[in-house]
Amino acid sequence: MELAVLDALRTPAGETALAAAAGQAGGDPLAAAAALRARGLPADLAAAALTQTELRRRAAGKFGPAAAGMFFTRAGLEQATRGVVAHRRAGRLAAAGVRTLADLGCGLGADAIAAARAGIRVYGVEADPLTAAMAAANAAAAGVADRFTVACGDATRFDVSTVDAVFCDPARRSGTGRRVFDPAAYSPPWDFVVELTRRVPATVVKVAPGIDHALVPAGAEAEWVSVDREVVEAAFWCGPLAAAPRRATLLRTAPADAVHPSTATELTGPGDTAAPVGTPGRFLHDPDGAVVRAHLVAEFAATVDGVLADPSIAYVYGDHGRTTPYGRCFEVTDVLPFSLKRLRALLRERGVGRVEILKRGSALDPDRLRRDLRLAGPESTSLVLTRVAGAPTVILCRPVG
Repeated sequence: MELAVLDALRTPAGETALAAAAGQAGGDPLAAAAALRARGLPADLAAAALTQTELRRRAAGKFGPAAAGMFFTRAGLEQATRGVVAHRRAGRLAAAGVRTLADLGCGLGADAIAAARAGIRVYGVEADPLTAAMAAANAAAAGVADRFTVACGDATRFDVSTVDAVFCDPARRSGTGRRVFDPAAYSPPWDFVVELTRRVPATVVKVAPGIDHALVPAGAEAEWVSVDREVVEAAFWCGPLAAAPRRATLLRTAPADAVHPSTATELTGPGDTAAPVGTPGRFLHDPDGAVVRAHLVAEFAATVDGVLADPSIAYVYGDHGRTTPYGRCFEVTDVLPFSLKRLRALLRERGVGRVEILKRGSALDPDRLRRDLRLAGPESTSLVLTRVAGAPTVILCRPVG
């Protein structure tokens, strides 16, 4: 999309085009485009309106109803912080006394808008002109344009001495849209980010959840965040913003008509404690991915009085079923060395036609295993593919709670 087209979408004619495109949502794309052109809309405006309608539909999962008035690029939407995560981060910044914030690489403005809604004055910097313009449009749509302004430029040149704190979300995609896994290739690059944490102690850096723990700045808190059991990001809280060496934040979204949009549970610890190792008990606990990524499995095991069956695999076993917000609990029915033939026969004998497959420490492909099992029957069960004392093992179990 060109900037001129974005400007056109924000006019009354553009709003009409967006409304017409919304009425065509879910239909054949070619027919929808033809229908909009039949209304006399220019081809580029019709195409842009249809694209925004589709992106807004996809964005509803991240931003809820607010997505209906926002503008997106495909890459920007994929990288944007989920609304519940941005809201919680903004609340934490406000509680820490942050009143002015620089958002370096603000993208479409998800984090900046959340911070502005929390009463923080935000100065966003974005290198891409179209994305910067969309962020400004989104600030206006959210009613926070007086507290969130966007400048198109180089984030590394912003005068950070003018703000209380900095939020930096380095771009992790190349100019062609491909994912970048080497932090040195981030934009801004990792060496700038590390120096930034020295220049502005109160800095928050959003990173990919697969980030190496060795890259956590000295003295910083490393937080991993999951939403509805999906690990979505990690963040480094530096200087006075650090409250614990490692934190797992587990967010659960509520139905759209709920009073509170989400709930949160947190687990903290040093991140270097070893969990006790023992034999599998009657119950298996599967910790949330954020707990595992944060290296807080030992702390999780302590909450359920559990042990590991293998020191390198994050399944926790115990003699008591504990319902916990930090993970799922299963009652174990069978533990056997992995054998496809034996497993297939056992499931057939029990009339199992549906299985949930979980795995850690196993090279097996769950989809292929499901096909190879040739399931049939009215019953269901959960299969856990793992190792026990180094040996490939399959555990049959059923969820508790």
